[in-house]
Amino acid sequence: MKTLVNKRMNFLLASFLLIIITSISAKSNLVKFNDNRIFYQGRILFKDQGALLSWSGTSVTIWFEGSGISAVLKGDTSTYFNVVLDNRVVSKLHTDLTKRNYILASGLSNGRHKLELFKRTEWSLGQTLFYGFELSGRYKILSCQNTLKRKIEFYGNSITCGLATEDSTGNDFGYGCYENNYLSYSAITSRYFSAQYSCISRSGIGVMVSWFPQIMPEMYNLTDPRDLTSFWDFSKYTPDIVVVNLLQNDSWIVTLPNEAQFKARFGMTPPSKEFIIESYRNFIGKLRNKYKNAHIICVLGNMDGTKEGSSWPGYIEMAVNQLNDSKIHTLFFPFKKTNGHPRIPEQQAMAKQIISYIEKTINW
Repeated sequence: MKTLVNKRMNFLLASFLLIIITSISAKSNLVKFNDNRIFYQGRILFKDQGALLSWSGTSVTIWFEGSGISAVLKGDTSTYFNVVLDNRVVSKLHTDLTKRNYILASGLSNGRHKLELFKRTEWSLGQTLFYGFELSGRYKILSCQNTLKRKIEFYGNSITCGLATEDSTGNDFGYGCYENNYLSYSAITSRYFSAQYSCISRSGIGVMVSWFPQIMPEMYNLTDPRDLTSFWDFSKYTPDIVVVNLLQNDSWIVTLPNEAQFKARFGMTPPSKEFIIESYRNFIGKLRNKYKNAHIICVLGNMDGTKEGSSWPGYIEMAVNQLNDSKIHTLFFPFKKTNGHPRIPEQQAMAKQIISYIEKTINW
């Protein structure tokens, strides 16, 4: 009887220890979103349970040793990410509405690895809650190894978002799967200069008027663009260079008096040249007030805002001249002379132009 009791006690003790070991193992391979070994880029709203990824180009990076890695996410059905392993895009991740574990890489070789989860799509196509990374096999989490000392920030519309960059279907606006901010001129430029990257953009947005009620001066200072009370603390990220590519949508809508947003912003009278210049000047002035020492590059293009005979580059030049600030510059991308949004070669051409400009003018 005593032997039977001892066997039962040993069994219960072994079961108890197994539960503890299993529990420890289950906890130990989850690197929670708020772990200081995780590196974030872009504006992130940190909640109690996870990090909210909204803006185009926001990313989460971890350095580790191990055979596999996954991420616990809950997203929207039009949200896509690039999985970047050891600085190379290896796959495209499409989230859904359920919280679950997404395998990012498996069967990895021994040694150190860097994994970046990069948001391809803009916030209007969906947001994603990131809970953390999970590691498999024998693993080791390495300390944050961010070496990106420079900082750059972009404000823009669909061109900067990378809308339809990968669309070869003829359906220019495409869907989330065709939008790829990673291949936009803004992200390419940031990687070229090994700079931290922040991208505040939305397709269809303008300075004075958009294709929807919100305009950039009402969005530029938000952490979560869907929450109008989530004001961003500009002291958290101070860029060396700010690039603004706006007014393309304004240039269309101001010619459409029957458009709902035209009526909402202007009534029955199109804005005057003076009003356009003042509106742009005021927005650039807001950015200068936030970033006292940054170089600000006011660009336009490469869609028909810069086609031959367009007045809009001139409006920007006049606004910048009125600001009388030697660290505020203008640069215009030539009209691409094709329909729709810029595809990969056209994004690359813009990146090449602005990279050259920054190297020669700012000596960065």
